[in-house]
Amino acid sequence: MPEIESDRRDSELFSPPSNVRGMTKLDRTAFKKTVTIPVLKVRKEIVNKLMRSLKRAALQRPGIKRVIEDPEDEENRLIMLDPYKIFTDDSFERAELSILKQLNVNPQISKYNLELTYENFKSEEILKAVLPEGQDVTSGFSRVGHIAHLNLRDHQLPFKHLIGQVMIDKNPGITSAVNKINNIDNTYRNFQMEVLSGEENMMTKVRENSYTYEFDFSKVYWNPRLSTEHSRITELLKPGDVLFDVFAGVGPFAVPVAKKNCTVFANDLNPESHKWLLHNCKLNKVDQKVKVFNLDGKDFLQGPVRKELMQQLGPLSKERKHSVHIVMNLPAKAVEFLSVFKSLLDGPPCSIELLPIVHCYSFSKDPNPAKDVQQRAGAVLGISLEACSSIHPVRNVAPNKEILCITFRIPAAVLYKNQTLNLENHDDPPLKRQRTDNKVFSEEKTQISSVT
Repeated sequence: MPEIESDRRDSELFSPPSNVRGMTKLDRTAFKKTVTIPVLKVRKEIVNKLMRSLKRAALQRPGIKRVIEDPEDEENRLIMLDPYKIFTDDSFERAELSILKQLNVNPQISKYNLELTYENFKSEEILKAVLPEGQDVTSGFSRVGHIAHLNLRDHQLPFKHLIGQVMIDKNPGITSAVNKINNIDNTYRNFQMEVLSGEENMMTKVRENSYTYEFDFSKVYWNPRLSTEHSRITELLKPGDVLFDVFAGVGPFAVPVAKKNCTVFANDLNPESHKWLLHNCKLNKVDQKVKVFNLDGKDFLQGPVRKELMQQLGPLSKERKHSVHIVMNLPAKAVEFLSVFKSLLDGPPCSIELLPIVHCYSFSKDPNPAKDVQQRAGAVLGISLEACSSIHPVRNVAPNKEILCITFRIPAAVLYKNQTLNLENHDDPPLKRQRTDNKVFSEEKTQISSVT
């Protein structure tokens, strides 16, 4: 029973003092606290050798020295021990006692009063002590260069300035903390934000997958949690391939793909994104490989994309060895833009293996998100995509809300004018039952799956 009571008492040992509960303006001096720690007195010349054998028992607390001078004897040192594991002399394990005996160290435990300050507590511990008991604690954030981007909940808003300052204090390199104050639902995909603490400079530089991007975070869209997805799509393309990036942002798909010696057509409606897209292409020395546009997605598809596809998929396309990819990373609306592909091109269709491959992103709150996205994309195109598409889950953005990427090769019957009617004159079965389309796509699907 005494050991259980000790555990219960020690469970709050490294928590901030209780009087900080409800604090809304950060007062670092209020976090001072003195705790009693078990220590072991040893001769200073054997400290290093002994520490290797006391890894289990020694205090493991960031920011606190495990070995300090003995205030009573300069020839001795005090080894801080873990109060959760060492209660009395009998708390040492047999192997530890053996080492102590070999080195002629008395296993008797002493007590040391250790003063803890604000610097000794982790951000999560500070916020847990400050916010109302039982409420969720925000200690995570998206890092965008020097900016910590938080998404605070309603019950955290009274403490928002304190939370912002704690994030700056506890994360080296962070000099500004911001909170999103509306959803990304406007034309340009950026969001309003409030600076909670620190500098108001939103001009930032980030490094992702070996590439550097610079932009004004308050005016463009950037999500550091999509770095894996940017890399995944980049891996699907080979040198010489062509990429149409319909909603390119500041270039996280366009830049790495261009660096693979691909030709890239990158577009974004937001003038600020367009500006920084141009800048980042030059910054990463791929501006000769990327053609940049500042158009609505529909106008981009019906204009530059259509023109280039007519050339890429024309009579000489049989000689072509490279693939054409179209990335549509606007989860809230990209599926709607798929309608633009219906009867987009004139003339005789190219061979199936040369048809463009689309990577379209979408949100889903459906219990079966993959089926939901397939059905919605298929409904817009007027075909079934269940047998000729692959679904890649990207990330969870909220409870019961997912981002997914559906990948498929645009059927000729969709892409070319008058093809649906012409199919009736061929021996092949209708598109929904065609196995040739699916067989060709399955090879691409296998390739996609192998790198996810």
